[in-house]
Formats: sequence, C-alpha cells, structure tokens
Amino acid sequence: MRTKRFLKSVENHIKKGLFFTVLLMYFSGSFAFSQSSNQNRNFPSGSTQGNTEIGRTVRPLEVPNINLSITQPRNGQEVAFSVRLMIILTVLTLAPSILLLVTCFLRFSIVLDFIKRALSLQQVPPTAVLNGIAFFMTLFVMWPTFSTIYEKAYKPMADGNISIEEAIHETEVPIKNFMYSQMGKNESYIMMFMQMAHLEKPVEHDPSAIPLYVLIPAYILSELTVAFKIGIILYIPFIVIDMVVASILMSMGMMMLPPVQISMPFKLMVFVLVDGWSLLTTQLFASVMH
Repeated sequence: MRTKRFLKSVENHIKKGLFFTVLLMYFSGSFAFSQSSNQNRNFPSGSTQGNTEIGRTVRPLEVPNINLSITQPRNGQEVAFSVRLMIILTVLTLAPSILLLVTCFLRFSIVLDFIKRALSLQQVPPTAVLNGIAFFMTLFVMWPTFSTIYEKAYKPMADGNISIEEAIHETEVPIKNFMYSQMGKNESYIMMFMQMAHLEKPVEHDPSAIPLYVLIPAYILSELTVAFKIGIILYIPFIVIDMVVASILMSMGMMMLPPVQISMPFKLMVFVLVDGWSLLTTQLFASVMH
C-alpha cells in the first residue's frame, strides 16, 4: 500500500511539472511576440527599412565566352606559321631534356651528387640547390656556344635572312663541335653507334660527318663515364677517413656507435680546410674547358 501511494504521489508531481512547463512555454512565447510587436510599433521613424530582396537593377556576373575555331589554311604562309608554332612548342617541351643531354649539365650534376654522398650528407645541401649550381655552371661553360647559335642561327632567322632549315643546320654545328670536343680522342662510343646504325666510319676530326642521332647518345655515355671517374676519385679520401674512424671505434670496443656519425664532422672539416668547393669547381671547369 505504501508503495502504491508513493508511486501515485510521484505521478502527480510529474503531471504538475509538465503542466507548469507547458504554461511557462505558452506565456513566454506570447510575451516574446508582444515584445516584438511593441518594438515594431515603437521603431524610429527616421530609420531605413531593410530589404532582403535583390533589386531589379543588380546585374549578374558576366563571364566572357571563349570560342576556339579550327579553319583551313588559305595560303602557304599560314601553313608555315602553323608548322613553326608546332616546332616552337615542341622545342619548349623538350628544352629540359635537351639541356640535360647536349650540355655539360649531366657531368656537373652527377659529380655534385657524388660529393654530397661522399660527405655522408643526407639533406644538406638540397638537391634543388645542387641542380641550380650545376645549371649556372653549365650556363657559364655553354655561353660561347649559345652566343654562336644566337648570332648565326636565331638572329638571321628573326631578320628573315635565312629559312628555318638553315637555322636548324646552323644550330647543329656549334652543338656538334662542343660535344665532339668533350669526347676527345675517345671515339669508341661513336664507332659503336655507327656500327649499330650500319654507317661508314666518319672522317677523323670532322664532327659534321657524324649524324646528330649518333653523336648525342655517344656523348651521353661519354659524360656518364667521365662523371663516374671523377666521382671515384672524390670518394677515395673520404673512404679512407671512414675506414680510419671505423678501425678506431672497433679497437676501443665501441662497435654499437655508427662510424658514419663520427666520421662526418671530420670529413666536413677536411673538405672546408682544403677549400673543397673552390677546388671542385676549378677541376670541373678544367675538365670541360680544355
């Protein structure tokens, strides 16, 4: 009996609470509505009424139309212009590859990467910095060749004195001379590609008799060989330092300590004391500008 009375009293209290809650919500809503109506009635007469509608005078954002049309050429000049434009776009697309393959950039970039690995450096200097150094060193070495191309090929073609075919021929001549001079007396790669192409043996010391599609791969292999030779010579003193440090650590029983971590400061000190960057740059230029 007591339990039933207790449950009935709890139920009555809950009903009363719900009833008063509904009354409170009703009166609060009516009070807020009356307040808003009073505010609208007592709104200052000198103020401006707001408007949320877009006026008819507002114009939408106008985006211009882009129209591309393809027409048939009406004369030979338009055909020549289209072909010239395609050639220019193709050259611009292949410009990085041309820079890597027919200049000394390949040798410089490989040697600089070798010296970075020989010093046991992981992130310093960054690869982008090394490529930038190699690029400007290449620009310094290739500037006479580029000047010759500008004077004998680009400028006469721009003035209308020679045709595109003649300009291409005049561009090939200084590039062939540069690549052939870098290969020196080592013509084994040239002979290898000449035999693979079933061509006759070229005239000695005459790069114009060698086709460009034969000279470029031969030059690339020659540059790789020279760069790896320079890299091996650079590695030797730093390998000696690594071996000395490793033997000292083993004799002291410190086999758990990485030898590279200890030898790297010594290699950096040796490289800075002998002015390594100056020596490296001088020898790279000497290997190219002979």
